[in-house]
Amino acid sequence: MISCFVILSVRTSNTSFVPLLPTTVSIWKGLKTIGMTRNTITKGGEKHVETRYYISSIETNAEEFARCVRGHWAIESLHWHLDVTFREDANKTLDEQAAFNLNIMRKFALSILKTANIGKTGTSMKLKRFYVCCNPMRFLKELLAL
Repeated sequence: MISCFVILSVRTSNTSFVPLLPTTVSIWKGLKTIGMTRNTITKGGEKHVETRYYISSIETNAEEFARCVRGHWAIESLHWHLDVTFREDANKTLDEQAAFNLNIMRKFALSILKTANIGKTGTSMKLKRFYVCCNPMRFLKELLAL
Protein backbone atom coordinates (compact mmCIF):
# COMPACT_ATOMS: atom_id res chain seq x y z
CA MET A 1 0.00 0.00 0.00
CA ILE A 2 1.27 3.47 -0.85
CA SER A 3 0.42 6.46 1.35
CA CYS A 4 0.18 9.87 -0.17
CA PHE A 5 -0.55 13.00 1.82
CA VAL A 6 0.03 16.70 2.22
CA ILE A 7 1.20 18.53 5.33
CA LEU A 8 0.11 22.17 5.41
CA SER A 9 1.65 24.20 8.18
CA VAL A 10 2.11 27.59 9.71
CA ARG A 11 4.16 25.79 12.40
CA THR A 12 1.36 23.24 12.90
CA SER A 13 0.61 20.17 10.82
CA ASN A 14 -2.68 19.66 9.04
CA THR A 15 -3.16 16.61 6.88
CA SER A 16 -5.11 15.90 3.76
CA PHE A 17 -4.76 12.96 1.39
CA VAL A 18 -4.08 13.45 -2.29
CA PRO A 19 -4.56 10.93 -5.10
CA LEU A 20 -1.58 8.86 -6.21
CA LEU A 21 -0.77 8.72 -9.89
CA PRO A 22 -0.68 5.08 -11.13
CA THR A 23 2.48 5.70 -13.19
CA THR A 24 4.35 6.87 -10.10
CA VAL A 25 4.39 3.36 -8.61
CA SER A 26 6.27 1.87 -11.56
CA ILE A 27 8.90 4.65 -11.67
CA TRP A 28 10.31 4.14 -8.16
CA LYS A 29 10.75 0.58 -6.93
CA GLY A 30 9.90 0.26 -3.24
CA LEU A 31 7.98 3.53 -3.12
CA LYS A 32 5.67 3.56 -0.11
CA THR A 33 5.01 7.22 0.65
CA ILE A 34 4.69 10.45 -1.29
CA GLY A 35 4.34 13.59 0.78
CA MET A 36 4.26 17.32 0.40
CA THR A 37 4.79 20.04 2.97
CA ARG A 38 3.59 23.58 2.53
CA ASN A 39 4.99 26.05 5.05
CA THR A 40 3.71 29.60 5.34
CA ILE A 41 6.32 31.94 6.77
CA THR A 42 5.54 35.53 7.72
CA LYS A 43 8.58 37.76 7.96
CA GLY A 44 8.43 41.53 8.19
CA GLY A 45 4.71 41.48 7.43
CA GLU A 46 5.28 39.60 4.17
CA LYS A 47 3.96 36.07 3.65
CA HIS A 48 6.06 33.50 1.85
CA VAL A 49 4.84 29.98 1.04
CA GLU A 50 7.34 27.13 0.58
CA THR A 51 6.26 23.83 -0.95
CA ARG A 52 8.48 20.75 -0.73
CA TYR A 53 7.88 17.22 -2.03
CA TYR A 54 9.24 13.99 -0.54
CA ILE A 55 9.26 10.34 -1.50
CA SER A 56 10.02 7.52 0.90
CA SER A 57 10.38 3.76 1.04
CA ILE A 58 8.79 3.55 4.51
CA GLU A 59 5.08 3.12 5.05
CA THR A 60 3.93 5.79 7.49
CA ASN A 61 1.10 8.06 8.56
CA ALA A 62 0.93 11.84 8.30
CA GLU A 63 2.09 12.52 11.86
CA GLU A 64 5.16 10.28 11.49
CA PHE A 65 5.87 11.81 8.10
CA ALA A 66 5.79 15.33 9.61
CA ARG A 67 8.18 14.20 12.38
CA CYS A 68 10.58 12.72 9.80
CA VAL A 69 10.53 15.92 7.74
CA ARG A 70 11.29 18.06 10.82
CA GLY A 71 14.11 15.66 11.74
CA HIS A 72 15.51 15.85 8.21
CA TRP A 73 15.60 19.64 8.27
CA ALA A 74 17.18 19.69 11.75
CA ILE A 75 20.07 17.64 10.34
CA GLU A 76 20.26 19.84 7.24
CA SER A 77 20.40 22.91 9.47
CA LEU A 78 23.33 21.44 11.41
CA HIS A 79 25.19 20.65 8.18
CA TRP A 80 24.50 24.14 6.85
CA HIS A 81 25.91 25.69 10.04
CA LEU A 82 29.01 23.49 9.84
CA ASP A 83 29.59 24.49 6.23
CA VAL A 84 28.95 28.21 6.66
CA THR A 85 30.72 28.61 10.00
CA PHE A 86 33.66 26.25 9.43
CA ARG A 87 33.62 25.73 5.64
CA GLU A 88 33.37 21.99 6.24
CA ASP A 89 32.53 21.18 2.61
CA ALA A 90 35.86 22.71 1.53
CA ASN A 91 37.81 20.44 3.88
CA LYS A 92 40.29 18.27 1.99
CA THR A 93 41.43 16.01 4.84
CA LEU A 94 42.22 12.64 3.27
CA ASP A 95 42.78 10.55 6.37
CA GLU A 96 39.39 9.13 7.37
CA GLN A 97 40.06 9.15 11.12
CA ALA A 98 41.41 12.72 11.02
CA ALA A 99 38.33 13.90 9.06
CA PHE A 100 36.08 12.17 11.62
CA ASN A 101 37.95 13.83 14.52
CA LEU A 102 37.80 17.26 12.87
CA ASN A 103 34.06 16.85 12.34
CA ILE A 104 33.56 16.07 16.03
CA MET A 105 35.66 19.10 17.01
CA ARG A 106 33.64 21.36 14.69
CA LYS A 107 30.35 20.12 16.14
CA PHE A 108 31.68 20.67 19.66
CA ALA A 109 32.85 24.19 18.76
CA LEU A 110 29.49 24.95 17.10
CA SER A 111 27.58 23.87 20.22
CA ILE A 112 29.78 26.17 22.34
CA LEU A 113 29.25 29.09 19.93
CA LYS A 114 25.47 28.56 19.99
CA THR A 115 25.29 28.85 23.77
CA ALA A 116 27.92 31.60 24.18
CA ASN A 117 26.78 35.21 24.59
CA ILE A 118 29.24 36.81 22.20
CA GLY A 119 28.41 40.03 20.40
CA LYS A 120 24.90 41.41 20.05
CA THR A 121 21.76 39.26 20.14
CA GLY A 122 21.40 37.53 16.80
CA THR A 123 25.11 37.52 15.96
CA SER A 124 25.86 34.83 13.39
CA MET A 125 27.95 31.77 14.28
CA LYS A 126 30.55 32.81 11.72
CA LEU A 127 30.89 36.26 13.31
CA LYS A 128 31.02 34.78 16.82
CA ARG A 129 33.86 32.53 15.65
CA PHE A 130 35.65 35.55 14.19
CA TYR A 131 35.31 37.51 17.46
CA VAL A 132 36.74 34.64 19.48
CA CYS A 133 39.61 34.10 17.04
CA CYS A 134 40.53 37.80 17.10
CA ASN A 135 40.74 37.97 20.89
CA PRO A 136 40.55 34.51 22.50
CA MET A 137 41.70 35.68 25.94
CA ARG A 138 38.73 38.07 26.16
CA PHE A 139 36.23 35.21 25.80
CA LEU A 140 38.21 32.36 27.36
CA LYS A 141 36.66 32.58 30.82
CA GLU A 142 33.10 32.65 29.46
CA LEU A 143 33.75 29.79 27.02
CA LEU A 144 35.32 27.59 29.69
CA ALA A 145 32.37 28.22 32.01
CA LEU A 146 29.93 26.65 29.54
